[in-house]
Amino acid sequence: MDLLNVYQNNYLIVFIFLILGIILPIVALFFGKLLRPSKPEEAKYTTYESGIDPFGDSRVQFNIAYYIFALMFVIFDIETVFLYPWAVAYEKLGIFALVEMLIFVVMLIIGLIYAWKKKVLKWN
Repeated sequence: MDLLNVYQNNYLIVFIFLILGIILPIVALFFGKLLRPSKPEEAKYTTYESGIDPFGDSRVQFNIAYYIFALMFVIFDIETVFLYPWAVAYEKLGIFALVEMLIFVVMLIIGLIYAWKKKVLKWN
C-alpha cells in the first residue's frame, strides 16, 4: 500500500507541473494584454515602422547552392559531434564500439561520396 502512495505522489507532482505549465503562460499573456497600452495607428500595420513606405517585392531569391552547402555542413558537423563521446569512452567500450564507430564513419564517407558525385559540393 505504501508503494502505491509513492506512485500516486509522483503522478500528482507531474499533474501539478502540467497544470502550472498551462496556466502560467495564459495568465502572463492575459496580464500583458490588460496592462499594455493600446494605441492602434495606421503606421503600425505597415511592414516596417521606419517611416519609409515599403516598395518592391519582399521575396529575395537565393541560389539553392548556398542552402545545400550549408545543409551539408550542418549534417557533417553534427555527425562529427557523435565522435567525441566515443573517443572519450573508447577504453571502456572496447572492440564493439570500435566496430560500431567504423560503420558510422563508413556511412559518413558514403554520404560524402554521394554528395560529391551529385556535384553538391561544386561551387559555381
